[in-house]
Amino acid sequence: MGCCESSFLKETHPEKDQTQQQQQEPRNHNQSGSGAEPDLAAANGVPSFSEFSLADLKAATNNFSSDNIVSESGEKAPNLVYKGRLQNRKWIAVKKFTKMAWPDPKQFAEEAWGVGKLRHRRLANLIGYCCDGDERLLVAEYMINDTLAKHLFHWENQTIEWAMRLRVASCIAEALYYCSSEGRPLYHDLNAYRVIFDEDGDPRLSCFGLMKNSRDGGSYSTNLAYTPPEYLKTGRVTPESVIYSFGTVLLDLLSGKHIPPSHALDMIRGKNIILLMDSHLEGNFSTEEATVVVGLASQCLQYEPRERPSTKDLVATLAPLQTKPDVPSYFMLGISKYEEAPPTPQRPLSPMGEACSRLDLTAIHQILVMNHYKDDEGTNELSFQEWTQQMRDMLEARKRGDFAFRDKDFKTAIDCYSQFIDVGTMVSPTVFGRRSLCYLFCDQPDAALADAMQAQIVNPEWPTAFYMQSVALAKLDMHKDAADMLNEAAGLEEKKQRGMKGS
Repeated sequence: MGCCESSFLKETHPEKDQTQQQQQEPRNHNQSGSGAEPDLAAANGVPSFSEFSLADLKAATNNFSSDNIVSESGEKAPNLVYKGRLQNRKWIAVKKFTKMAWPDPKQFAEEAWGVGKLRHRRLANLIGYCCDGDERLLVAEYMINDTLAKHLFHWENQTIEWAMRLRVASCIAEALYYCSSEGRPLYHDLNAYRVIFDEDGDPRLSCFGLMKNSRDGGSYSTNLAYTPPEYLKTGRVTPESVIYSFGTVLLDLLSGKHIPPSHALDMIRGKNIILLMDSHLEGNFSTEEATVVVGLASQCLQYEPRERPSTKDLVATLAPLQTKPDVPSYFMLGISKYEEAPPTPQRPLSPMGEACSRLDLTAIHQILVMNHYKDDEGTNELSFQEWTQQMRDMLEARKRGDFAFRDKDFKTAIDCYSQFIDVGTMVSPTVFGRRSLCYLFCDQPDAALADAMQAQIVNPEWPTAFYMQSVALAKLDMHKDAADMLNEAAGLEEKKQRGMKGS
């Protein structure tokens, strides 16, 4: 959520006035900008490319346990892919090549560094590699919401709606255009298993396809019926081969099935477009849009490579078909937005603690509104001079901040509370706590953490200060620290309750 007033959160009955980076990276590479689009991924916290130790990757994957295999063919895949978790709790995908697939470690490292330079929001970016003895491993961002093949061919609750299929096609076209613009036009074995969905449900192209499975090995593992015809002749992947494979993915999106291109082209030539379309869509698609996609697929699948479109043509054709840009991808996929909460706390939690453990900012806001300033008692001692000379304007700024906070105009609340804090005559843990929550609503967890820590300095026994730190730490993906802070807050509440019972 941006720094703006949220109409979605609008109250109808407000209160009344009286009331480090993770692992050390031994080698960094300067990221180059995109020839197709600005480097958005680097700005979104993608780690710089680096070399990992085998010990780190063994620890992350539970010693390459079979339970961690996420390859589409399981243990039968020639090069296995594992999910893993680093010490900083970041999820990763690790591709483990067969022994001696890349005998020359220098050649493997150079290829990996070439791919590792790429950074784009449409890629599941490569963040590292490992060469240790005979071991050759690639490390990439892990995408938690499965593959296009899973959502398209093996769905459980709902099929992918038409607008989302168009989004997938457009996003993958963007990824291919970016890679081509950055001098990496070859993608090996592009298919529905190479398209994966991130925590927001947005489609990404796996970076693993940007490297061959071995120094001299084949680039296509799929059925020969789906392989570019020129590859069958020469055994070499060309930029035009990638376009052909993209055409097969378009057929998957249109039909909801993995049908041979020759069969699909026969249907297209016979103008049986409706028969080609996925029956599970139940007619909920635009015939005009479908006609455009079918035409593009037909161009991609031309026998002669020179007759196929470029990656730039793909983007230009598919971008205008995006009719629901404001609808989140996870909503169109029919899945919940993924947001990892801290581990289960060791102590029972109050309503505030429960809200913080769920990262439920709306519930936290309601509790802070209802608590008003009851926790500020005893934190200020002011002289008569200070009351008469400075308090009026400062309290007016706080009052304006309270109204904005109540009405969920978080940007205005930040401004007003900042005026109150900057004067410095009064210190209020509640104001710091409220401004911390405002920063969280405005996607500024670093500032939120700083305010929550300041609230703790003002009142070291205030559980809310620790709860707010827990939420900010979770938003910063520091989940172990978040869990520790949550338990510390619960312990302070427990201590407070015991003191009340004793008195």
